[in-house]
Amino acid sequence: MIRAATPADVPALHAMIRELAAYERSVEDARATEEQLHEAFFGEHPAAFALIAESDGSVGGDAPGAAEPVGFAIWFRNFSTWTGTHGVWLEDLYVRPEARGGGYGKALLATLARICTDRGYRRFEWSVLDWNTPSIGFYKSLGAEPMDEWTTYRLSGEPLRTLAALAQSDENPN
Repeated sequence: MIRAATPADVPALHAMIRELAAYERSVEDARATEEQLHEAFFGEHPAAFALIAESDGSVGGDAPGAAEPVGFAIWFRNFSTWTGTHGVWLEDLYVRPEARGGGYGKALLATLARICTDRGYRRFEWSVLDWNTPSIGFYKSLGAEPMDEWTTYRLSGEPLRTLAALAQSDENPN
């Protein structure tokens, strides 16, 4: 079952984000706190949204029991100047190893695709690590196409602060 995350899901989301970071070999970079996640998803001005994939408690061959989170999708709206519409940017998709192959990842992506079509969004985009061949194969099986001519850039840390220092301090772009 796929459902919108609630504030009560923040500890499970935080734990699964740490699991994803370990899988992606960068747990030291996953610094978000539960408080930050709560504010991002449920604060006065939510910046992102989360879906929860929930099992019926029978993951791993156990008898059915209480529903438990086995995966998530964290997303936010983006905007295309070419289409003139919003889209969905999938920041993270994760399904716990014991639940993989159970259709949870596909269900999370299908729910995000439905959000796009229901709202008139024209694009659903995400990035994937080059070495993550199982995920790449999965995405291609759904019809997703790599954007081979595009390279993602990132500014953080000191280079971000250096560039920010060049901006007029009295400017308020928002």
